[in-house]
Amino acid sequence: MSELREKVWLSHYPSEIPKSIAYDEKPLHVFLEEATKQNPKMKALHFLGKELSYEEVYTQSKKLAAYLQQLGLEKGDRVSVMLPNSPQAVISYYGILMAGGIVVETNPLYQERELEYQVKDSGSKMIICLDLLMPKVLKVKESTSLEHVIVTGIKDYLPFPKNLLYPLVQKKQGTTAVKVKQSAELHPWTSIIAKEESEFIEHVINPKEDLALLQYTGGTTGFPKGVMLTHYNLVSNVQMCKAWLGKERESQETVLGILPFFHVYGMTTVMNYSVFTGAKMILVPKFDAEDLLKTIEKQRPSVFPGAPTIYIALLNHPKIKEFDLSSIEACISGSAPLPTEVQEEFERVTGGRLVEGYGLTESSPVTHSNFIAPNLVHGGIGVPWPDTESKIVVMGTDEEAEQGDIGEIVVKGPQVMKGYWNNPEETEQVLRDGWLFTGDIGYMDENGCFYVMDRKKDMIIAGGYNIYPREVEEVLYEYEGIQEVVVAGIPDPYRGETVKAYIVTKSGYHLHEESLDEFCRERMAAYKIPRIYEFREELPKTAVGKILRRKLVDEERNKLSEIKDQSV
Repeated sequence: MSELREKVWLSHYPSEIPKSIAYDEKPLHVFLEEATKQNPKMKALHFLGKELSYEEVYTQSKKLAAYLQQLGLEKGDRVSVMLPNSPQAVISYYGILMAGGIVVETNPLYQERELEYQVKDSGSKMIICLDLLMPKVLKVKESTSLEHVIVTGIKDYLPFPKNLLYPLVQKKQGTTAVKVKQSAELHPWTSIIAKEESEFIEHVINPKEDLALLQYTGGTTGFPKGVMLTHYNLVSNVQMCKAWLGKERESQETVLGILPFFHVYGMTTVMNYSVFTGAKMILVPKFDAEDLLKTIEKQRPSVFPGAPTIYIALLNHPKIKEFDLSSIEACISGSAPLPTEVQEEFERVTGGRLVEGYGLTESSPVTHSNFIAPNLVHGGIGVPWPDTESKIVVMGTDEEAEQGDIGEIVVKGPQVMKGYWNNPEETEQVLRDGWLFTGDIGYMDENGCFYVMDRKKDMIIAGGYNIYPREVEEVLYEYEGIQEVVVAGIPDPYRGETVKAYIVTKSGYHLHEESLDEFCRERMAAYKIPRIYEFREELPKTAVGKILRRKLVDEERNKLSEIKDQSV
């Protein structure tokens, strides 16, 4: 079976995409140094009107590395970064790596309980955070391993006169940045960057063994786990990304950075890819559809990694036709299934290519994608990236399934994690003989393309039937007037679970359950049809735009629990 699997997917690789790559066994931060030496004055970052060259980013990263070591950072120490997409986020990431530390990316939206758990679990000695978040950080500091807090603000990199006007904007929004005075524990970012450059100790890094990153999983079930990614894991995945995008550009690439860097998808496909290729990053600290359309028209990005919810929001913006989006050439969509209607409409509007990819935090993250080049075989999540093996195994076993059969997707490659931080039991469950068991259900077709049906945990079992939410969602996305939809299995006393659809309606449309039900009956078996429809103004999402299906299920369970309590 493995020979057939290899034959069908490798036969579809176009000649310009290598089937195997000689990966650089270098520390990840070396690529910032190399990009700087090659083009020191080339623009590396654009942030709300402010631009920094590669030389400026590299110099400031070195200053931070030296300062961290002066504070006592040693090789292998963890440093948390709690920042939105900003110059500080990029400089912090590479500065920590230069100093020999391990980056612990932390969602700025975390509440105190979530922050405290992650800092304790990672054992971070230091944290770099936004000034608005400092009160939250200081509340958890005493109960954790944190010794030092480095504080920065959005205005630190705003151009004149935005830097002067920003405090007024904050006041209008009801937020006020906390002023930071230098102390033994608190360190203003601006004073670090203002220092004269000093030398830092360059530790010997073993790329295949030494960690660059502790990236925590979303924690939709149980506590989040720290995924251990080595320098080699991240370097190999970004080299795959470069190869997959194909042709070498004659001029500098411009990459749109709307995906948050504290998520591994944005970190690899935007930040690390841009530095590795010497591209220019357009940093967008928060998502606003109209602002993003303006940014695309003005900054002319050619590469736009994103998530379906981002593309959907842009397509449904009433002013989209007023903007020139023709600079966009390549988009890889991840984090959630990409509806076919969204793909086709986005390609029509921009003239670029939008393809679906697939990956996990545990694989740095990308393992599969469709081809950017047109007129090549495509389907589902595409085929494995260079040097990446993938197969379908019979559920609950290590046995490879027959071609076309549904089972669990497993992957193997240089981008697969070292394991879970301080969690050997969980590591043993998902890593077996180098194969990563993804927990996703899917199949491989006769062309070697892989398809994801759903997360193993999200599969609905109603009346003894297995129902895959994605299949139902794809049908509903064909219905005119639906902007977003997610399908989940909710508790049912008779069927065990029943199918419920949560729908966000497009502006100007009024949908009715009866017509939706009739539409579904013409396209699906009766047992797959949603029994309940709920219309919402918005759906709960992660920072990267992934819809939180489990949160909706938890809401339903809490409702049932309350009803039972009232009846007792």
